[in-house]
Amino acid sequence: MKSSKYVSLLTDPKRKRSCLCTLLPAASLLCLVFFIGSAFIVTDTKGNLSRWGIDGSAQKLESNKCKNQCRPSGSEALPKGIVATTTNLEMRPLWGFPKKDVNASENLFAVAVGIKQKDLVNKMVKKFLSNGFVVMLFHYDGIVDKWKNFEWNDRVIHVSAVNQTKWWFAKRFLHPEIVADYDYIFLWDEDLGVEYFDPERYLSIVKDEGLEISQPALDTANSEVHHQITARGRSSMHRRTYKPGGIGKGCDDSSTAPPCTGWIEVMAPVFSRAAWRCVWYMIQNDLIHAWGLDMQLGYCAQGDRMKNVGVVDAEYIIHHGLPTLGGDDENKARLEYDMPKES
Repeated sequence: MKSSKYVSLLTDPKRKRSCLCTLLPAASLLCLVFFIGSAFIVTDTKGNLSRWGIDGSAQKLESNKCKNQCRPSGSEALPKGIVATTTNLEMRPLWGFPKKDVNASENLFAVAVGIKQKDLVNKMVKKFLSNGFVVMLFHYDGIVDKWKNFEWNDRVIHVSAVNQTKWWFAKRFLHPEIVADYDYIFLWDEDLGVEYFDPERYLSIVKDEGLEISQPALDTANSEVHHQITARGRSSMHRRTYKPGGIGKGCDDSSTAPPCTGWIEVMAPVFSRAAWRCVWYMIQNDLIHAWGLDMQLGYCAQGDRMKNVGVVDAEYIIHHGLPTLGGDDENKARLEYDMPKES
């Protein structure tokens, strides 16, 4: 009896419509409540994730994933700790790991050399090695074996290319990333005397004065001096020179450009790491003698060249002015004669 009443209620069209009209508003209200509640929950969850750093990490992972996918094949980054962030010119053993040197060199001395100037070079190399420098010899005459008689031969790096200048070598073997471990790079000529020069004391003055580009002064009594600003003075260091000549020709306190201030010669330059990165990119691939480069070095002074470029008087050198890579005067004359004349 009860079941028949139940069936009749369901089959009655009027009652069916009444039930539907009652259920639809209730269902709509329930859906609305669920939708609004979900929005609040999602917003709150995002806030919590952001506070916990989860959201940022997920975005970072997604970004890194994209970067790795966009890299050329074979250039994917290795996990942190597998490789060093910088490199250097340290020589390593064929087997095993290198011994950790607590006194690892922080500076580099590089010089273009020929066997004819071996005595001068020997004095320079011994002095810089004794002060903890890495030493690199650029052999412009192609002679390497004859240096084996010196006890330091196996402790320095040898690079050989016939008739190339130090700038050619520097552009190809002293890339800023290769020498990134060194605070200062000395890029010198071979015809220099270092009897009165101490590298450590020199760098102490350079650091105290904030010099990014510098050179030791020249002993005027025994040196071939080409520019007055490089001549040794009585102070610890100097940044400018003075000479009469009138406006635009002389040098005084109002001078703001080379060769009166902010200038060094390129026979014995010393560069900070930051300055060398700039200078390296300034050197053209076809640069030979670097004539004119000295006038541009001030742009790499990491600021005001009148402050950051200087000549150190307290630690000075002798410039012997010997004919080396360029050959003797006869060869120079022949070269000038063979050069095409401008029409």
